[in-house]
Amino acid sequence: MNSRQRRGVILLLLSIVCALGAFAGVLSVISDVKSKVGPEVTAYRVKTSVAPYTQLGAGQFEKIEMPERWLSENAVTDLREIQGKIAVTTLQKGSLLQSDMIVDQPALKSGEQEVAIMIDAATGVAGKITPGSTVNVYATFEGQRDGDPDQSKLIVENARVIDVGELTALKPDADDRDREPTDAVPITFALQTIDAQRITYAESFADEVRLALVAPGTGSDVDATDRTYELAKDK
Repeated sequence: MNSRQRRGVILLLLSIVCALGAFAGVLSVISDVKSKVGPEVTAYRVKTSVAPYTQLGAGQFEKIEMPERWLSENAVTDLREIQGKIAVTTLQKGSLLQSDMIVDQPALKSGEQEVAIMIDAATGVAGKITPGSTVNVYATFEGQRDGDPDQSKLIVENARVIDVGELTALKPDADDRDREPTDAVPITFALQTIDAQRITYAESFADEVRLALVAPGTGSDVDATDRTYELAKDK
């Protein structure tokens, strides 16, 4: 082997050593990054925006992998968690699915039926009534004949709200043109038959229907003598 060949071999060996050194450096950097980021876990991202109170299904989400250390404690990592759930608020496209975004879907009990009525947004809802709320439903009626007193009646006690719809602008009836347009919200209740009839009657014939929110976990127990109110009898 002449001197030129020896130099060539030496340069080749040096190149191999440098390449091995660079490869080892890359592996070191990757190992360091992995040690800082930590292991990856499964999470789920919203594919397209989901409206509030919509029933959830696996097709609305896509599976992703991300470092466990970057995942919030309430992130959903198993889609079995959404079974029987609905969105409690709008789920924006691209957002990470978390357990505080979903709630159990309200279910009808034996003998119950869904009944929806429009409630004035300002006087009857005020933004505090949500699915799962318990309310008392009051209605005011004019006296049936001249001289009869106006009355306020407790129509339904402990009505269970299962859905709150979108705010809707209502126009006055043709025979009530002096009345200003109002905003109303459709409220859906789970009611027994007699209560469904009462609340439907109130919506159709009462001058006004209002909801009174009952404190969670307590329930209302109004005495029979207090279910009808007349101003003249107030002591």
